Amino acid sequence: MFIQTFFEPKLDLDRLRAMLDTCGPWARINAVRSLSPAQMKLLYEACAGAEALTLDAMVPTGEALVEVIHHGKNSLPVFSHFQKRFCRPDGDDSPDQLWGYNHNGGLQMAVTGPGYFLATLTDKGEILVDYAKVPPRKPAGWPTIMGPTARAGIFVWAGMTDVLRKVSEHVTIGAAYKGGKAMEQYFALCREDPKA
Repeated sequence: MFIQTFFEPKLDLDRLRAMLDTCGPWARINAVRSLSPAQMKLLYEACAGAEALTLDAMVPTGEALVEVIHHGKNSLPVFSHFQKRFCRPDGDDSPDQLWGYNHNGGLQMAVTGPGYFLATLTDKGEILVDYAKVPPRKPAGWPTIMGPTARAGIFVWAGMTDVLRKVSEHVTIGAAYKGGKAMEQYFALCREDPKA
C-alpha cells in the first residue's frame, strides 16, 4: 500500500481511517511503518479534537496483566522502530490507568532502560503517557521495573510525557513532550490484537 496517496494533494483523513480499519494486520503495521516524520506531524495535528481515544482501545482485553503490543515507528533518524507494550493493572486501586513500557532493540534498552510509564485519559479524549510514574507490578515476561533516571534513561525518559490521539480502531498517533514542551518528535502505533 502506498501511504502517500492519502496525503496528496492534502491529507484525506476519512479515507485513511477507512483503509486502516478494513485492511489486515500486516498491511496496517506496514502503513504505520511507512509514515514519514512530516506525515506523522500532519496526522497528529489533524487528529486534535477528533474522536476520543479510550483505554479500551489501547488494551481491549479486560484481563489484568495481559500484554497488548503496539508496533511503532517514530520520527527519529535512528532506532525508529519500537513497540509500546500495555496492560491493565491488577487489583482495584488503578481502574483508570494502564501500565506499560517501551520495548526497543536489545542494546538500546540495555543502555536507556525500558522506559516504564502509566497511561491515563485526559479531558480532551487523549491518552497521557507519563514516564515519571512507573507501575508497581508488571506481567511476568516484562523487564525489571526501573524509574526514568535509571541508567542513561535520565537523558531519555526523565521529564518526558507522550500524548496519544486516535487515528483509527487500531492506530494511534503521538507526540513527545519534555518538561511540558513539545519536542517536535512524533510516533505512530498500531495495536496487535491479543490472541484469543
